Amino acid sequence: MKTIYRTLGVIGFLGGIGILANSCTKLEDRNFSQLVSSQFVPTSADLSSLVGPAYGNWRSLMMGGNSFFRTQEISADEIVIPARPNGWVDGGIYRRMHEHVWTPQEGNASDNWNNAFGGITNCNRIIYQIESGQIPVATGKENILAELKVLRASYYYTLCDIFGNVPIVTKFDVPAGFLPDQSQRKDVYAFIVKEITDALPVLSTNSDKTTYGRFNNKWAALALLAKVYLNAKVYSGTEELDKCLAACEEIITSGKFQLESNQKDIFKTANENSKEIIFAIPFDEIYAGGFNLVMETLQPANQKTYNVESACWGGTCAIPQFIDTYDPEDSRLKDTWIQGQQYAADGTPLTGSFRAFNGKPLNFINQLPGVDSSEEVHGFRLGKYEFKQGIRINMSNDVPLFRYTDILMTKAECLLRKGNADAAALIVTQVRQRSFRNNPQKAIVMGNDLLKGSVYQYGLSRNGVITLKEGGTDIQYGRFLDELGWEFAMEGRRRQDMVRFGIFTKKSWLSHKPNGDYRNLLPIPQAELNKNSKLKQNQGYN
Repeated sequence: MKTIYRTLGVIGFLGGIGILANSCTKLEDRNFSQLVSSQFVPTSADLSSLVGPAYGNWRSLMMGGNSFFRTQEISADEIVIPARPNGWVDGGIYRRMHEHVWTPQEGNASDNWNNAFGGITNCNRIIYQIESGQIPVATGKENILAELKVLRASYYYTLCDIFGNVPIVTKFDVPAGFLPDQSQRKDVYAFIVKEITDALPVLSTNSDKTTYGRFNNKWAALALLAKVYLNAKVYSGTEELDKCLAACEEIITSGKFQLESNQKDIFKTANENSKEIIFAIPFDEIYAGGFNLVMETLQPANQKTYNVESACWGGTCAIPQFIDTYDPEDSRLKDTWIQGQQYAADGTPLTGSFRAFNGKPLNFINQLPGVDSSEEVHGFRLGKYEFKQGIRINMSNDVPLFRYTDILMTKAECLLRKGNADAAALIVTQVRQRSFRNNPQKAIVMGNDLLKGSVYQYGLSRNGVITLKEGGTDIQYGRFLDELGWEFAMEGRRRQDMVRFGIFTKKSWLSHKPNGDYRNLLPIPQAELNKNSKLKQNQGYN
C-alpha cells in the first residue's frame, strides 16, 4: 500500500472524538484543535505517520521537474528531450544537459540539492524530536532511529553520486547562522556506509506491507549498501567488490524476492505487490502526485490512446543510437518504448497536430534530427510504465529504486570485474530469459561475450547519419554495459552506469560530444555557494 506517502505526519494528526448521545451529557470545555506532545505517545501503529514526511522528499527528488531521474537520463546516451514543435526549449536547459554544457545556475543542480537536503533536514528533525523526547516513542525507538538514519543515507547517496563534495549535517538543533563544513566525497561515502552498516542489526527481516516503501528492513538497506559499494571506486577511489558481493548474497539467499515472469508487471499501475521490488517510491494519482511521465513523453493526440484527462505535452524520447543496440527479438524493445503508428482507444489511427505532420499519421519513428530540432513523429516514446485507461496527469505507478534484478546484475558485475566472467554470464542469461521467450537460445550469454565491447555506435549523429564515428568496441566490459542499458532503461541510472564504466565524458552520441572529465559531477549550485562561504565549487566550474 501507499499510505506512508499520504500522511502529513504527527503534527497534523487528530484523534477520533467519540460523542455519547445520552440525554444528560456534561460537555467539557477542552481544545481539540491542537495535538500536545505530552498527550501523544506514539505506538507502533503510529510510526508510519511519524516518518512519513521524511520519505515524501523522495518523490520530488526522483521524479520532479529537474529530478534525479531526469539528471541521470537526459545527460546520458539513452534518452533526450529535444526541441519540439510545441515547445520543450525552456531556456535551453534540456539541450545543455544533453550537450554537457550545464552551469552552476542549472535547475538540475539546485533542484537535486534542495530536494535531497530537504529530505535530510526532515530526517534530522524527526531524529532530534525522538532523541530529545519531544516525541516520546513508547516502543520501537531504536528501530525507528535506525530506519531514519538509513533513509538519511539514501539522500546522501544521491548527493554523493551527483555532487561528490557536500556537507554532512546530522543535527537539527543548530545555532542561528550555522554554516556546515563541506566534506570530501570519500568521507561522504564512508558516512553513508557507516550509517547503513550500523543500522542493519536493528532493522526488520520482514518483507511485507509493513516494510513496503520504507528502509525499516534490512533488505532495502542492503540494496542501498550494495549500490553504494558497487560505485565505491568512483566515490572513494577504492573498489569494494567483495563487500558488494556479500550484500547481494544476503539478499539473494534470503528468498524474499524473485524475478517477475514478465518485466512489464514490475511497472504496472498497481505494482505494490511485485515480488521483484525491494524498495519503491510510492506514488498515487490523488494522494501522492508528482509522477507525470505520461504527460512528458506522449503527443497531444495520444490523449485519445489512453483517455488521458488532459492533452499530453510530447517531449521526452529515446536516442535512436541506443534503440539500434537492441536485438529485434528482445521483448524489452517493445515493452519499454512506444513506437509505430498510434491509435485511439477505439482503434482509430491518430494524426499529428503540428507543423509538417499536422493531419498526417502519428507514427513514432526511430529517427531524430538532433537535440535542437524535431517533429512530433521523431523518437520512440517512454513506455516502460503502464499507462492505464483514464490515466490522470499524475500516475499511481510506484517507482522501484531497487529491484531484485538490480541485485542479480550487481552481483554479476562484481564477478565480471573479479575475473569470473562465466559465473557472471549465467546470471545475465537468467535475467535475459524472460525477454527472449520466442527464441530462448538468444537469451544465452557466454563469459567471453561479456568481455567484449559495446555494440553501441557512438559518435555525433545528425538526421540519423553518424558524422563522427567512435563505436563502442573499445569499452571494457562494454557488452555488460549494454545489458544494463537494455534491462534498466528509463530507471534513472544510466549516467551513473556510464560514469562507472568510464565513458560518460569520453564518448559522443546524438548532438553530444565530450566536454571535460569534470562533467562527471554537477556543479555545486551557485545559490548555495552564495549562502555558505565554506563551500568550494567542484573542479572545472570555477
